[in-house]
Amino acid sequence: MKFDLHMHTARHSHDAETDPFDLVRAAIRAGLDGIVITEHDFLWTEPELEELRAFAPQLVILAGVEVTGRGGDMLCYGLTDPFAVPRGIAWGELCREVHRQGGACVAAHPNRWDQPFEKLLKEQAAEIDGIEVMSNNMDPGLRAKAAVLLKKYPEFAQLGNSDSHAAWSVGCCYTEFDATIRTNSDLVAAIRGRKGVAKVNDGHRK
Repeated sequence: MKFDLHMHTARHSHDAETDPFDLVRAAIRAGLDGIVITEHDFLWTEPELEELRAFAPQLVILAGVEVTGRGGDMLCYGLTDPFAVPRGIAWGELCREVHRQGGACVAAHPNRWDQPFEKLLKEQAAEIDGIEVMSNNMDPGLRAKAAVLLKKYPEFAQLGNSDSHAAWSVGCCYTEFDATIRTNSDLVAAIRGRKGVAKVNDGHRK
């Protein structure tokens, strides 16, 4: 199944311009099977998600959170209590809490903006589940560094995402899972089981 697991909307992310329904339309055009909306430090409610699901029943629509952690952003999936992972939380504490809730933590765009990624991992004792290896906001240099990280840390899951803030970028990169994903539990299991492969959408058009 093809999923874009890092995307933002104007409804809950101040730096995004996409209407949620336009996001869904773009995901369908991109040939995705599912999406995970990951607003900055905000988790969509089930009633909001159900509205989108009714609009596009052919698409699996889930929600995670891009948590603004101490030192950088972390994509958190399977959260049940987002208030337990406040903005500015240390990565180690964040990972422990997300895992306590039955979720998974994936580092967003590692090494972006000269982030000392490996130093932060060590200093904050962060037991992450994976890394984003490609997105619209990761240039070739960052993607090459992420590929090196995957070789160094083979236990990391790999995600390809759009990090979309505008509808045109939805699905430009995605993760293809060798698993059936319908729920947050399915998603977390697929990530932690390293069932996904990051890919560039060669058929993507702006």
